[in-house]
Amino acid sequence: MFKMGAFMSRYLGFRYSHLVAILLAMQSLLSPLVAHALPAFARQTGQNCVACHAGGQFPELTPYGRLFKMTGYTIGTRTVPLSVMGVASFTKSSNPTADAAFAKDAVALFQTGSVFLAGKVTDNVGVFAQATYNNYDSQNPDSGQWQGKWASDNFDLRYADRFIDPAKDLIVGLSLNNNPSLADPWNTAPAWLQYVPTKFGVTGPSATPIVTQLGQKAAGVSAYTFWNQMVYAEMAGYQTANGILSFLSQGTADADQTKLKGSNPYVRLALSHEWGPHNAMVGMFALNADIYPDNLNPTGPTTRYRDRGIDAQYQYILDPHTVTAQVSYIREAIDNGDVTGISTNASNTLKQLKLKGSYVYRAKYGASLSYFSTTGTSDATLYPDVATNPETRGWVPEIFYTPVQNIRLGAQYYTYNRFHGASSNYDGAGRDPKDNKTLFFYVWGAY
Repeated sequence: MFKMGAFMSRYLGFRYSHLVAILLAMQSLLSPLVAHALPAFARQTGQNCVACHAGGQFPELTPYGRLFKMTGYTIGTRTVPLSVMGVASFTKSSNPTADAAFAKDAVALFQTGSVFLAGKVTDNVGVFAQATYNNYDSQNPDSGQWQGKWASDNFDLRYADRFIDPAKDLIVGLSLNNNPSLADPWNTAPAWLQYVPTKFGVTGPSATPIVTQLGQKAAGVSAYTFWNQMVYAEMAGYQTANGILSFLSQGTADADQTKLKGSNPYVRLALSHEWGPHNAMVGMFALNADIYPDNLNPTGPTTRYRDRGIDAQYQYILDPHTVTAQVSYIREAIDNGDVTGISTNASNTLKQLKLKGSYVYRAKYGASLSYFSTTGTSDATLYPDVATNPETRGWVPEIFYTPVQNIRLGAQYYTYNRFHGASSNYDGAGRDPKDNKTLFFYVWGAY
């Protein structure tokens, strides 16, 4: 099942170079166009944002939004394919220290901005391409001043077709993307089960499964199908985003570029059902990733990561109410094989649980509550900055308000029960998990 390199070449007959050729042709076709004020997909479909996003809570998708994505972003008519997005924020930590994580504590700032090329190219080809400017990407080692940087973000170029008759409804497609699970239409996938990002403060555990770390560092082609709006299946192979595919990882320094050995398989299966205003999904995924320990010297033995996940989502959407519940559990097995020096143990495990429930009224007023728990094997070499133990648990309550469909104002509060394996004095210097409590205000807009 996991010999995906041979599978993709033998059965799909589709090479990376073909998709790149489509991308270049698409770029020349769309480059003369200019942007207007509404999001590109809303212009294309003629729909309000709540048609695709649950309660207007972007990026979470409704059944219609998932259908739009799986049919390759091709529903509607070609129109202006450009949109922009920005996040302004204010972060206040309970007990900030002098390190970079708290450098802008209690400071209102413009955090990130994105430009999107997104929409229908042909009746069967569509694209979602994002480039993001991080206003506080890094600090100058000499002056200490923060420096901004543009970089590749989410990228999803699709070919899709749909076959409908009285007996069946079948969607098939191909996706060139730069993040395992990015092609997934449910928000429980690792690429999408996230919160509004903030550069500063403490907003989660330090140790995370490899499937959550490959975004904008990997490149892959996935083949997927959705049968009778019930069964979703996806198979993909991912490699390092370099060479002809380096545009998918632009802005990532070579020293920070995760180097994958060969083609690394990803598979996904989900069962979905809709009844009245309700819809539900249960699913699983598997990723095998072989990674060189030295990003600057991708040779020799590799560390083998085996991520296995299960997830589920429930939605109730009936104006004026929108309710969403999500759960994701990932177990990662890490085998160092002949790799030495990066881990005390020959093998380790890491387990990540995330739960989230949200409610939105009239697509304007919303609240959510999230829980996260990370546990795993103690390893002094692998986790030198987490007191040898990655165990971290906490809650994230959130409130948000959407005064117009393209702007969301919100507040999140990150609070911790345990941090780096301890309920108190986790760093040996008297710092407690409660010292990392972080309040995060944001204004998130897209046009």
